[in-house]
Amino acid sequence: MIIAIVKIPLPGPKRPGAEVIRQSLESTRIFHEVKGLRRKYYLNGEAGGGGIYEFASRADAEAWFNAGWADWMEGRFGVRPTLELYENPVVLDNVAGEARVNGAPVPPPWGEGAS
Repeated sequence: MIIAIVKIPLPGPKRPGAEVIRQSLESTRIFHEVKGLRRKYYLNGEAGGGGIYEFASRADAEAWFNAGWADWMEGRFGVRPTLELYENPVVLDNVAGEARVNGAPVPPPWGEGAS
């Protein structure tokens, strides 16, 4: 799994929450069809906006974040975004009460029989 972190440095104060929700929900029309995109978390903060993307594979992430992607984003937001890609081999899911390695559940280190 690949995690992509996109930061969009926007000037001024933090954007109003209702505006962010409206714009984010509208953009789901684009992102729900992106090949290999499992989840996208929309971000809003004092330094601007952005997103955290969970992709099934590096190939899927690189296909989306292609050579024209930053230009497209700059056209939408008026500023150039930054992008970082990370491999994500281990996930702790406290909601589900499990740990996963490369997408597969593993016996949790805190469970029965853990030392």
